[in-house]
Amino acid sequence: MNSTRFFLLPFKRASRDAPPWAGLSVLLLAGFVTLFDLFVVNVAIPDIQTRLGANFAQIGLIVAGYELAFGVLLITGGRLGDRFGRRRLFITGMAGFTLASACCGLAPGISYLISARILQGMAAALLFPQVYASIRVNFEGNDRRKAFGLLGMTLGLAAIAGQVLGGWLVQANLFGLGWRNIFLINVPVGVFAILAARAIPESTAPQKPQLDWTGVILVSLGLTLLLIPLIEGPVHGWPAWSLWSPGIALVLLALFYRQQERRRRAGKWPLVDMRLMAKRHFALGALLVLLVYSTSSSFFLCFALLAQTGLGLDPFLAGSLFAPCSVGFVLASLAAPRLTARRGTGTLFWGALIYALFIGVLIVQVGMSGAELKPVPLIPALIMIGAGQGYIMTPLLNLVLGFVDEAESGMASGVISTVQQVGAALGVAVVGILFHGALSEATSLPQAGQYASAFVSGMLYNLGAAAATCLLLLILHKTQRPTR
Repeated sequence: MNSTRFFLLPFKRASRDAPPWAGLSVLLLAGFVTLFDLFVVNVAIPDIQTRLGANFAQIGLIVAGYELAFGVLLITGGRLGDRFGRRRLFITGMAGFTLASACCGLAPGISYLISARILQGMAAALLFPQVYASIRVNFEGNDRRKAFGLLGMTLGLAAIAGQVLGGWLVQANLFGLGWRNIFLINVPVGVFAILAARAIPESTAPQKPQLDWTGVILVSLGLTLLLIPLIEGPVHGWPAWSLWSPGIALVLLALFYRQQERRRRAGKWPLVDMRLMAKRHFALGALLVLLVYSTSSSFFLCFALLAQTGLGLDPFLAGSLFAPCSVGFVLASLAAPRLTARRGTGTLFWGALIYALFIGVLIVQVGMSGAELKPVPLIPALIMIGAGQGYIMTPLLNLVLGFVDEAESGMASGVISTVQQVGAALGVAVVGILFHGALSEATSLPQAGQYASAFVSGMLYNLGAAAATCLLLLILHKTQRPTR
């Protein structure tokens, strides 16, 4: 359940008498499908495992590959829209997303599916920034607030639909396609969005931003070499390459830092202004975002494996178990802005505390029940986990962006957007190590007991990350308040 911001330049738009509400419906549809595909894959993972014979590392790459590709190209996607036209990039991104979805749905093997998911994430990074930018430039005042409110509601519904509708699509096994339907459904949706995109007014930035492909390559390779060993290493017994790969990753990330600083000093547009990370409170805030978002995708992946492979629930029933969590998230995210405006951002600590406490409650429930675990008693904890997460996420972005000057807010938004997706991929990698390790050691238990034990081990990371979030929120609240 992610909320994404991006880099925005000053804009120009064609004058019009009324805001383009028809174009907004197309933008909302695009926002829906990109977030839908972020969540829908979780309920399909067990079916993919069975039909394609995927191991645990390959499962992690199906999830994290999309998130990582999405994250590292978000800023560049926004700048391409600023430079070449946001509607044009919208159509290009949607065409790529539709084609990649078809490749996912028709994948003959697991390696092909992973590659197609990465391409799908890259296309989403071109598409998604244009949704926010087009709303920003084509709506004003109260109309803009309404449009962004509708977008927030749409993204919340996409998170719920990803679990429930996705589970139904897999369970219904339409045309005998099983998990493939969750991707193939994007094809008619994408074709419709491309044809309807003419309703979106074209807009560009008056000042054409420079593109930094060297920076994109350096940071992409660095993050890939850092995360891939964490996903692949445990399955293959930590081969030599998985031990030296992180070292190369750190060298590449250091080169990225130097390259970005050289561009800035030369008066060119850096992909990331590294002076932002020198701001103590913004850096702590970015770490907060990384921690919170690292617990999201990893939780849904592990719970899907527990519910379906461990407890033997069908995909629709397993997906329906996510619905209470999603409802709690949506309701809390709607209430959070009003409560934080009334009582201050210090209340985020209590949201984080609820999140941590009920992750702990869920761990205790699953651990104590073991092989005798029943899903229904987990629902109250799932609701509270969703509520705690929803209360933190959106206000947290505003809190962190409040630590930078107005002139830096666009760049800061792009950095935080990237951190969100990279954090999600990192969480899948780290939790995967714990989950796979516990699963390998619990072979003497019944299958339900094995997956209960693995779920508990994996969620210990989430519990630690949620506890660290509480501590960092206290530090931020006590030492400095937002500047705006």
